[in-house]
Amino acid sequence: MPRFITIMAHPDGDGWNRHLASHVAYLKDLVAAGRLRASGPLIGTPHRSGFLIFTVPDRAKVEALVAADPFAASGLIENVTITEWDPLFGAFAAESSGRLPGLPAPLPMEV
Repeated sequence: MPRFITIMAHPDGDGWNRHLASHVAYLKDLVAAGRLRASGPLIGTPHRSGFLIFTVPDRAKVEALVAADPFAASGLIENVTITEWDPLFGAFAAESSGRLPGLPAPLPMEV
């Protein structure tokens, strides 16, 4: 199943504090359902932002999950980027396609 990296900027500190508990509960539910693989704050960014890795069928599902987040439902999300990701190396590599764009064959993963 595809993986998507999502970055959400939510710089409103007061709103963030008011809705943090419901946001965290929502993310925990997504983790339990297997849709959210990892998430956390981005450190040292100019705006309060979060990084999420979703495993869902398509981009439309990511958009729906982001829209249902209490931060988004409360109008606190100012910017969202969603990018499909193929993790060739590291902790998620077992879930990779094994293909590097432009190459006809999978990469040798025994390295």
